Amino acid sequence: MKVRDCETFVVANPPPHFGGRYFIFVKLVTDDGIVGFGEVYTATFGPHVVARMIEDVAARHVIDRDPFQIESLVRNVMGSGYTARPDVSLGSVLSGIETACWDLIGKAVGKPIHALLGGRVHERLRTYTYLYPSVSDGPDAFQDGRVYRDATLAAERAAEEVARGFTAVKFDPAGPYTVYDGRMPSLEALDRSEAFVREIRSAVGDRADLLFGTHGQFTAAGAIRLARRLEAYDPLWFEEPMPPDNVEEMARVARQTRIPIATGERLTGKAEFARVLEAQAAAILQPALGRCGGILEAKKIAAIAETHHVQMAPHLYCGPIEALANIQFATCTPNFLILEAIQDFGGIHAELLTRPIRWEDGYVLPPTEPGLGSDLDEAVARAHPYEDNALHLTMQESPELR
Repeated sequence: MKVRDCETFVVANPPPHFGGRYFIFVKLVTDDGIVGFGEVYTATFGPHVVARMIEDVAARHVIDRDPFQIESLVRNVMGSGYTARPDVSLGSVLSGIETACWDLIGKAVGKPIHALLGGRVHERLRTYTYLYPSVSDGPDAFQDGRVYRDATLAAERAAEEVARGFTAVKFDPAGPYTVYDGRMPSLEALDRSEAFVREIRSAVGDRADLLFGTHGQFTAAGAIRLARRLEAYDPLWFEEPMPPDNVEEMARVARQTRIPIATGERLTGKAEFARVLEAQAAAILQPALGRCGGILEAKKIAAIAETHHVQMAPHLYCGPIEALANIQFATCTPNFLILEAIQDFGGIHAELLTRPIRWEDGYVLPPTEPGLGSDLDEAVARAHPYEDNALHLTMQESPELR
């Protein structure tokens, strides 16, 4: 069996844009007609540029080759250009292609991917959701982002999600992402952050864990100062307390707070994750399977983490194909902790799949169908093209646009 064709889809995510303003999908087709899908998670270049990058990498390393040769694919792609080092853009492109190869492999042998990577160890997967605005918040809720600034409103959203079935919710009131990282949180940010965890804890009690995010914007000293405000409310994790470029400083944060540190969505390749583990900088790793190098690389990361007694919580701010990859990975990973969901995977996330993700009472039920367990609905994808002249927001304006 050889791959004979590659196609990309840049799909617009309609308002309210939960999971991003667009999704980048890759489709591989073999000479015997098997179709596999993957998804790329990156915003380092415009999405249509990334689509051309996918096609270039596929032409040089995938077309006319056996999709079963995953190890060779990964090494050839990451070693191209005499680099052989993690590169976030190339790693993201590789991740989508690698996932599509696994989808082909599973379909070729009639097995779900998790059955080929050690087998099912979890019958269902615990999930959490970000606190998103709701239609009930008013017509301007999606634009003004009040749920990220108003602790009372956030607590109401949290209670609604817990009533829906979630046993964990995530929020990031410390302030929007900024490229000017390494800040000391202001008194206003400290007060707002503490108010959020206090109000949400009061609203959900012990029915749900609280997951506190920061988008990696603080110095180690600033993150420690913030963490001490939050400890009394027992969050399950303190996510990305500082940028990923200085693992030793993140380890200093980990040593000086009782809150477990979680990190990983911006990392690529097992070597970057290994450095986090060696420094004891995190208790929970969050690889994005559309960026970290793909499904097999995520399994290697999880195996290294297991030797450090560190747990895995795959990140998802993306579309439904990466969600399916996360599900396959989590199902066969012993040290899996919790899965990020985009609410209950409804809306466009369900419409884009031929078989929607099964989410029930806060848990995902892993699919038993071959490959990823579902396919991209190409008709729906083609009906929602992302145009380059669409509205663009900066990260400073939208903390979850990435």
